[in-house]
Amino acid sequence: MLAEVSTLLAPLAAAIGYTSYKARRFEQTYPNIGELTDVGGYRMNAVHIRRPEHADLPALVFIHGASGNLLDQVVAFRAALEGRAEMLFVDRPGHGYSERGGPENAVPSGQADAIARLMEARGIDRAIIVGHSFGGAITATFGLRHPEKTAGLLFLAPATHPWPGGIDWYYHVATTPVVGWLFNHAIVVPLGLSRLERGTLNVFSPNPRPLDYIEKTGPSLVLRPSTFRNNAADFKRLLAYLKEQAPLYSQITAPTVIITGDSDEIVWEHLHSRGLARDIAGSELITVRGVGHKPDYLATDVAIAAMEKIAGKPRDLQAIARRTEERLAAASPDRTSLPSLEPGAPRGHDPSAGNSIERLA
Repeated sequence: MLAEVSTLLAPLAAAIGYTSYKARRFEQTYPNIGELTDVGGYRMNAVHIRRPEHADLPALVFIHGASGNLLDQVVAFRAALEGRAEMLFVDRPGHGYSERGGPENAVPSGQADAIARLMEARGIDRAIIVGHSFGGAITATFGLRHPEKTAGLLFLAPATHPWPGGIDWYYHVATTPVVGWLFNHAIVVPLGLSRLERGTLNVFSPNPRPLDYIEKTGPSLVLRPSTFRNNAADFKRLLAYLKEQAPLYSQITAPTVIITGDSDEIVWEHLHSRGLARDIAGSELITVRGVGHKPDYLATDVAIAAMEKIAGKPRDLQAIARRTEERLAAASPDRTSLPSLEPGAPRGHDPSAGNSIERLA
């Protein structure tokens, strides 16, 4: 009997040991580049770029999407905005290197409040809040709950409205007592690594993914057991949360720009981005033709111009978007990857213009 039990448990123990080993390796490969700050009983991680002497933009706070971490937005925006603004790139609670905190952080309101406290701790009074994808739900909530700290809102392919259908099966399994622990500690790493390449390609589809995107942004950090469970818990609560929150968006008064691609198969633009533009009076919707779920990388120039417009500078965002479309259309049609993400590589920033992955469709 003991021999039979040992035979059954040995593969499970080996899988758990492999997960523990790989989790350490992920952290060695992508060490924390931020700093942990207490926000009331737990610590939030962020990269804080202090206000430069000749800043021409308000402070900027960047909120990453599901299955991600702060590196995603650091790589997209830091080099392009260096010297222009104070910047805070945040690991959402329970993601990257931020601690999870209490159960309130399983919904966007708790995460928005945590970011507000982090801003206070970092001496940032007001900022343009920039949210990509799942981060869009938190950005909208921030604008509702903390208008005094909101200089403006910039949504990038945001997930903000209820959607038909549900979520992927593994998010349910990951949050199930006992079975979820075993799944997260024995199955997620090998399963996730087998899907990482295809998953990141899908996030950029139909556009090419930068050659070194995985190397630069550390998407495998989400495969660590506690992080994967936190990510799944976020997803499980999101639909019900948005059903309650979406009717409140009409109360948002901050200057708002929404940038989306018309080919986004991860978060449908007609449901989320158009709905947000409908609900927030005075907001501006920019739809970039031919772009999928990553306008932060494909249309960086449009996003930066939007920050400038929110800050009061005259910018014709529609015209800038059309130029971006022309640039993308001129790229080689047989390319499957964008150039490197090294500073200076062409990634859609025009100076003259002034995440295994969520599927919320």
